[in-house]
Amino acid sequence: MRILLFSLFCLLSACATKKMHEGLDFFQSVAVDTLLSDKINCRAIIPTDDKVYYAGDQGRNGFVNYTDKKKTQFLLLGANNPMEFRSIAKTSKAVFILSIGNPAQLYKHSNDLSQSKRVYIESHEKVFYDSMQFWNEQEGIAIGDPVADCLSIIRTKDGGDSWQKIPCNKLPKVVDGEAAFAASNSNIVIKGNDSWIVTGGKKARIFHSSDKGNHWKTFETPIVQGLEMTGIYTADFYNNKIGVIAGGNYEKQNENFSNKAMTFDGGKTWKLVGEHEGFGYASCIQFVPESKGSAMVCVAGNGLWYSHDYGETWKLLFETKELYTLRFLNKNTAVAAGRSGIFKLDFK
Repeated sequence: MRILLFSLFCLLSACATKKMHEGLDFFQSVAVDTLLSDKINCRAIIPTDDKVYYAGDQGRNGFVNYTDKKKTQFLLLGANNPMEFRSIAKTSKAVFILSIGNPAQLYKHSNDLSQSKRVYIESHEKVFYDSMQFWNEQEGIAIGDPVADCLSIIRTKDGGDSWQKIPCNKLPKVVDGEAAFAASNSNIVIKGNDSWIVTGGKKARIFHSSDKGNHWKTFETPIVQGLEMTGIYTADFYNNKIGVIAGGNYEKQNENFSNKAMTFDGGKTWKLVGEHEGFGYASCIQFVPESKGSAMVCVAGNGLWYSHDYGETWKLLFETKELYTLRFLNKNTAVAAGRSGIFKLDFK
């Protein structure tokens, strides 16, 4: 009887695995097309159907068309030094970019960049904003490192025309040395009303809100932590339950353990995956669309990696140290950016 039950379980598992991957073409390679060749430090992109918006260093931000690769660029220079942007977000009517460093400055552009205005400024010696997203056309959020004993979180409820900072008495406390990394504009993820923020440094945790940032809970993760440059650098959620986090130790980029984990309960619990498999340090991880959460691509310190089995095994598709961030257009096409430009990726 035990043998019969075990055989039946194996058969059902095999059928479930086959159904899970049904219709999913496993990636074998990637073709790279250069959209913008420039020594730009770019960690924030948003692809649309006809162009990719970007925000980078030296005050540079703008968009590049896919067809003619024509660049439209907008320069924003600070009083003393050129600003650097690592956060970008978009509604149907506007594009938003947020600078790192003191003072933090948030700008709202029209889609064609013909109009621009500053909608938020914050001055503090510790100010450093890392990521920005919108729930809908009116409501958005940006997060940054602590300037007190909580993460810096600002929100808008009027389409980005004004932003208000949430006071620390309404947010979970951070431990000394816990912060967020501005690696790829991917340490805040939004699905519906749910929001997840990932941290690193002395602690690598998940901050979760189910009501657009009004209330927050924290959850522990098994990602490496305890040092200044350890922790979670990037996250993505396929839906409200299936999520992935990645990161590692920036100072020991070949260590490919305790650096990637999956959740199937909305971020409450996490399980390490791909231990001693694939990449070490990672700056951006994204689910492949229409993969049911089983397939993902990761930008790591040594290249572009792909997994089709919930992060358990990994395949190196493109060896490079130039990329920082990536976003999918559809299940076979993505846009990536880094320190030498912006690229269109066609997965085959």
